[in-house]
Amino acid sequence: MISINLSVDWQKLIRAFGNLPAPASRPVLVVVSGLPGTGKTTFARKLAEQVPVVHLESDMIRKLVYPYPTYSSEESASLFTLIHRVIEYLLNRKIPVLLDATNLREQNRQVLYDIAEKNNAGLILVFITAPPDVVRQRMLRRQERGDTCSDADWQIYLAMAATVDPIQRKHYIVDTSQDYQPVLNEIIHSIRMYI
Repeated sequence: MISINLSVDWQKLIRAFGNLPAPASRPVLVVVSGLPGTGKTTFARKLAEQVPVVHLESDMIRKLVYPYPTYSSEESASLFTLIHRVIEYLLNRKIPVLLDATNLREQNRQVLYDIAEKNNAGLILVFITAPPDVVRQRMLRRQERGDTCSDADWQIYLAMAATVDPIQRKHYIVDTSQDYQPVLNEIIHSIRMYI
């Protein structure tokens, strides 16, 4: 079984955040989900440029904690245990959080719903999508450039596409192959209601 040294990994993550945003009047958790290559991280970065949130990018955190990741189920479980603890720590201090991770299964998202509720935090859900042919081209380009923390390729995309559960709560859907500025503005407005 894979284990992580929570004190060491916690210190790594705190240093990776840099300066935290000021506490909000009420904390908010923004969950950006979707298949690999759909544009989650690009969208999340644009959002984080507009509102003061801690952007937790699961691919980057995985590489920080596991420099040579195996992507085993045990590794992923340990990683998300750590990420969930970080989210709780931040929300408990009223720090706005944006989680950028695939989160394709409703049972996995339920953990996040529970964390938000436990910390009396607002919850904003965003599902990122793009047509498969667009995703495939993006994956080819990013592999050529090597400018991503994600190791997902087209075969992983196809395998994961078969596991997507619909989000059972109110959420935004963003197609990153289209102009999504209007929905981005809506989400920014929703976040600002908390901060």
